[in-house]
Amino acid sequence: MSAEEPQAVAVAVATGVERRLHVLTPLRRAWVPIAATVGVVAQQGDRVAEWVGGLPRGLQALTMAGLVVVFGLYGFLSWWFTHYAVTDSELRIRTGLLFRRTAHIRLDRIQAVDVTRPLLARVAGVAKLRLDVIGTEEKDELAFLDEREAVALRAELLARAAGFAPSEAVAVGEAPERELLRVAPRELVVSLLLTLSVWAALAAGLVAPVVVWWVSDSPWAAAVTLLPILGGVWAGTAGRFLGEYDWTVAESPDGLRLDHGLLDRAHETVPPGRVQTVKLVEPLLWRRRGLVRVELAVAGSKNELLVPVATREAAQDVIARVLPGADLAALEFSPSPRAGSRWVVPVWWKGYALAVSDDLFAARHGRLCRRTEIVPHAKVQSVRMTQGPWQRARGVADVSVDTGANGTVTARLRPTPEATTLLHAQAACSHTSRATARPDRWMT
Repeated sequence: MSAEEPQAVAVAVATGVERRLHVLTPLRRAWVPIAATVGVVAQQGDRVAEWVGGLPRGLQALTMAGLVVVFGLYGFLSWWFTHYAVTDSELRIRTGLLFRRTAHIRLDRIQAVDVTRPLLARVAGVAKLRLDVIGTEEKDELAFLDEREAVALRAELLARAAGFAPSEAVAVGEAPERELLRVAPRELVVSLLLTLSVWAALAAGLVAPVVVWWVSDSPWAAAVTLLPILGGVWAGTAGRFLGEYDWTVAESPDGLRLDHGLLDRAHETVPPGRVQTVKLVEPLLWRRRGLVRVELAVAGSKNELLVPVATREAAQDVIARVLPGADLAALEFSPSPRAGSRWVVPVWWKGYALAVSDDLFAARHGRLCRRTEIVPHAKVQSVRMTQGPWQRARGVADVSVDTGANGTVTARLRPTPEATTLLHAQAACSHTSRATARPDRWMT
């Protein structure tokens, strides 16, 4: 692509000109009727074999050729009737061969634009654009675009979402970035080996099929038991390694950018100001090495992972970019009181703790796998205190805060006087913090 071509793409989009997806897209769309045909054949295998076997060879070949033409025609027509255009205020996506659907995506409601490159798409030089829009659960997508066109369109959409005028958005281009953290493959492998759930899944995969075979005396029953276990083992080991390979976190004016994946490469964005909760996950064997996993709850987004594994110090530096002004090192956790808690939740009560600072509400739970959930006061939507009859008899209560990501963080088993004071103090802090919080804007 020449130096003038990216600008030509941006200008065409900015003026509302409708554009089609990449010419290789029909190959992807053709898989829909192919999958449906394969499903019918699998369900009615005997009848299909009997019907096909009764046809002359010439007619069999003609039937196969007809199916290929039908599949190809479906893919072509679905591509032909799919358009997208960017106007001054929205992104329009028109799809549908028989039933037309037009999605009107307001640019000021876009909170993230992700570029994903599956393995075959990387070979073909195309990419998929996925959009996170405030107020919707499912992501709209454009699949597929030329890689350079996808990057140029993403940059323009982010600039327009930040409030730039159409003429300025073209000139802004891709925002610069600065790398904050990169997870080495060796660190990722070590973290998987130190995860007890991985070894538990492996043990179950070895023991469960043998037990089922011994009880039922049927190798088929053992195989049926083994397959889902193998799927779980794959997802927790090789699947995680492939998806989290070369995980990179970079800072840019439009948020934190996450790049990861060995076979399928993904480029995601954590939008500024939309993070509701940060969770630190510390499995038992990780704590000796000072390792943590950082997860997120983002309003209107399904991006849930910020860092798959890192040292506590490195993770705190990244979290400080997500929650400006947050000082996790200064949080002082107070455990739940022994006197009342041990009778309400035996043994596991020792894992509960609470820390409250001027900016944050943090609750901790778990003994084998410790999880620390952190909520900025400005993101708290409501706060409540709950106390069952047994808790009331032991003088303890739970204090919960609800966030904009439909999540709840609960401080378990606090003394009743402390919980009552915390209830009113947290309500006041949330109101004050929301009034003084910075606006959720991009590139500012």
